[in-house]
Amino acid sequence: MNIWLFGYEFPETIMVFMKKQIHFLCSQKKASLLDVVKMSAKEAVGAEVVLHVKPKNDDGAGLMDRIFQAVNAQLNSKGHDAPVIGHIAREAPEGKLLETWAEKLKNANLELSDITNGFSNLFAVKDNVELTNVKKAAFLTSSVMRSFVVPKLEKIIDEEKKVSHASLMDDTEKAILEPARIKVKLKAENVDICYPPIFQSGGDFDLKPSASSNDENLYYDSNSVIICAIGSRYNSYCSNVARTFLIDANASQSKAYEVILKAQEAAISALKSGSKASAAYLAALSVVEKDAPELAASMTKTAGTGIGLEFRESGLSLNAKNDRILKPGMVFNVSLGFHNLQAETNNPKTQKFSVLLADTVIVGEEVPEIVTISSSKAVKDVAYSFNEDDEEEDEGPKIKTEAKGSIATLAKATLRSDNQEMSKEELRRQHQAELALQKNEETARRLAGGGSVATDNRGAGRTIGDLIAYKNVNDLPPVRDLMIQIDQKNEAILLPIYGSMVPFHVATLKSVSSQQDSNRNCYIRIIFNVPGTPFSPHDANSVKFQGSIYLKEVSFRSKDPRHISEAVQLIKTLRRQVASRESERAERATLVTQEKLQVSGAKFKPIRLSDLWIRPPFGGRGRKLTGSLEAHTNGFRYSTSRPDERVDVMYRNIKHAFFQPAEKEMITVLHFHLHNHIMVGNKKTKDVQFYVEVMDVVQTLGGSRRSAYDPDEIEEEQRERDRKNKINMDFQNFVNRVHDLWGQPQFKALDLEFDQPLRELGFHGVPHKASTFIVPTSSCLVELIETPFVVITLNEIEIVNLERVGLGQKNFDMTIVFKDFKRDVFRIDSIPSTSLDGIKEWLDTTDLKYYESRLNLNWRPILKTITDDPEKFIEDGGWEFLNMDISDSDSENSESDQGYEPSDVQSESISDEEDDSSESLVESDDDEEEVSEEDSEEEKGKTWEELEREATNADREKGDDSDSEEERSRRKMKAFGKARAPEKRSHGGSLPKRAKLR
Repeated sequence: MNIWLFGYEFPETIMVFMKKQIHFLCSQKKASLLDVVKMSAKEAVGAEVVLHVKPKNDDGAGLMDRIFQAVNAQLNSKGHDAPVIGHIAREAPEGKLLETWAEKLKNANLELSDITNGFSNLFAVKDNVELTNVKKAAFLTSSVMRSFVVPKLEKIIDEEKKVSHASLMDDTEKAILEPARIKVKLKAENVDICYPPIFQSGGDFDLKPSASSNDENLYYDSNSVIICAIGSRYNSYCSNVARTFLIDANASQSKAYEVILKAQEAAISALKSGSKASAAYLAALSVVEKDAPELAASMTKTAGTGIGLEFRESGLSLNAKNDRILKPGMVFNVSLGFHNLQAETNNPKTQKFSVLLADTVIVGEEVPEIVTISSSKAVKDVAYSFNEDDEEEDEGPKIKTEAKGSIATLAKATLRSDNQEMSKEELRRQHQAELALQKNEETARRLAGGGSVATDNRGAGRTIGDLIAYKNVNDLPPVRDLMIQIDQKNEAILLPIYGSMVPFHVATLKSVSSQQDSNRNCYIRIIFNVPGTPFSPHDANSVKFQGSIYLKEVSFRSKDPRHISEAVQLIKTLRRQVASRESERAERATLVTQEKLQVSGAKFKPIRLSDLWIRPPFGGRGRKLTGSLEAHTNGFRYSTSRPDERVDVMYRNIKHAFFQPAEKEMITVLHFHLHNHIMVGNKKTKDVQFYVEVMDVVQTLGGSRRSAYDPDEIEEEQRERDRKNKINMDFQNFVNRVHDLWGQPQFKALDLEFDQPLRELGFHGVPHKASTFIVPTSSCLVELIETPFVVITLNEIEIVNLERVGLGQKNFDMTIVFKDFKRDVFRIDSIPSTSLDGIKEWLDTTDLKYYESRLNLNWRPILKTITDDPEKFIEDGGWEFLNMDISDSDSENSESDQGYEPSDVQSESISDEEDDSSESLVESDDDEEEVSEEDSEEEKGKTWEELEREATNADREKGDDSDSEEERSRRKMKAFGKARAPEKRSHGGSLPKRAKLR
């Protein structure tokens, strides 16, 4: 209850909730933490928070009497005779304070009611923040199983080591509590275990969560079974996974595992919104009774329980009698097993065996989500075979491969290290195959749900009728002469038409120009914006003033060129100023309203970092000034000495926060990527950066050249290093203090933390126009030094396509496709090929599906085809059209390099004209490369001398035969590149073949 309400656990604390008051009885330290709740409770529900501070050596009895008096006073005011108090009856009081309270509550003249089931209903459905915590906990749990436990077991078995279950338990617990050991980017202080990891083998099995790992050694002889169960917490929210590993399994063990796997899948599929909780257990039981009725009696009595802040949530047991209706957002630990089955062996340690599978599952709107899916439970990944000689003597495999949902033959399920260690590329390929299936299912679900919807973010333009220069005729300035006049105050021009000065708002002008003829007459031409012209396809005037007549153009002649020139200049200047102001107004109109910054008071001094520059910079022509960044109650404020240069960044608007210390760069950076745009000066932006230059970018070159061992040079370098270290340390201290601030209960839901780029995973590329160093973080791919910045959230990525990948290529391109198919893909060009393996390894470890292609694809028509006909996209295999291996295996002459070609886009082979069409899916820099086979065969035997002779004849036909030998040689070298001089043809030898030109 404490954790759900505040994010903290408050032992030895009594909470009493009444209609208008909330009473807390606790120590002074806890009361100071709870003091921040007063204002929130008052604003949210209008309740008064009353804190009763218990002295250190007091039992709190007197303060308890005050609480009872408040309860009686509130209930007596309503005319109730016997006050009813709800309490959690099943929890035994812990500590002297709670024991005293329980005794007083029992002896008081109060009617007690057990409200355990009510709290169970309250905690059952998780909100988005809670689900995020569950997913992070599940990611940690499955990562420990996949990246630590499985390799550990394989190494022990392969090297035949003797390791106890208790030792494995201790090592696994350390891996959970230190996520960095398995390259999981979660804060260690937010992580904990649900229970000590469980390892069981050697015939002694207990499938209850309360089981423990004994001191016996891990048993992995033939026909042995190993069960491992792991549970971890993130921000106190639980997750669980359990796996069974089979060593040289016999027929009965294999069948038991196959049946329990199928039963668990059926139970998970039954967890649908609107179904009863009992449906999961009945679905599993139905599978067992159908496929192996003799095993039904050994199956666990439940299919799992609800999971969340508690490992087992009351009232959410998945048994045959629970009729509770499931809702989206509920989370379950789906755990099924067979206990104490008999195997046909003579070894007493393998005669009895059990199997267990458990996964953490979230009930969704349509289908359940298995958040521990990354830990594989397929037979090929959990069954190991060592007796290869025995298997060769067998007549055939014990388990036959079936067509769909089949179980791989156990004889082929060998340990990775039996023959040779699998290469990283093969491991990646296996993981990527799993991700491909997962990604296609995820895409199909999203497209079936309607996908993304395009929105028009353009603000509504102001119509001509909204532009008012003068409210009435009397406001017009006095007329001196019938000449063109510019009223800058009212943003209008006055034109003399039929003896009257007619005003026009400057925003109605489209263009103004002047010219002079041979008779020294000057002309000024003014063109107006009118409905129906291409200047504004979204103009509202054509609808609002359908019967009006518009003035499209006027021209005036004058003998005074000076006046005409001055008028044109003033009109253009005024029009530019108004257009700039209207553009800024339109941008501000699309901004999401931000909460007001609560400036820290005298009690809380704001966290401050001084002498910072900001990007994007403020506008204006004045000298740029540094400013200070302050962390206040609900946001940051950056300000300079100028009163108009100020930016507020609310904590709730921060999507990602980055801290990048200067290592090889010239600046140390704090960068905020926001949910919604804000205005910095007159610029609309989603990225705000604060930085300090750690060393002078400009150096004096006029001085004499100094030696590398010059004392002054060494001293200057040391000063630069000291300055860089000091700046980095100041930034680090600021970040640490802000982290402490964000750790308070009111900010827990925002899940804010400063992310730091991982330079060792970085690579060079061209995301915009210049080559930059792009680095991943735990949740993003960023480039924070050069503008425009690059911040790509990994969770928003659908797939990554690595283009122009092939032998002989010095670089390649990366195309990032987002889950929102209406959003343009993001390209990073010219990445060195030496970074390819590192990028693929990083993408694989972050569970991002990637593909490789030999050419660049035109993604707009591809995404349009997918959104227009998602069913056909799924039927055709989803994203697998990008898989070069599958495409190449279909046909030797297949055109898989062309990429995915939707049915409504015609092939490039139809006509030459269609090659240039915008619907082409492959962007080629040189169409002449596609030479027909006949042409290549015809020119295959030509020598360099013959080619030169043909070039000479072509020059002579064009009249270029007068060129010098040197010029012809230069043209030849330009055409064929720096080629090696052709070898002389030996007598009777074959002609040297022409090299292929790229």
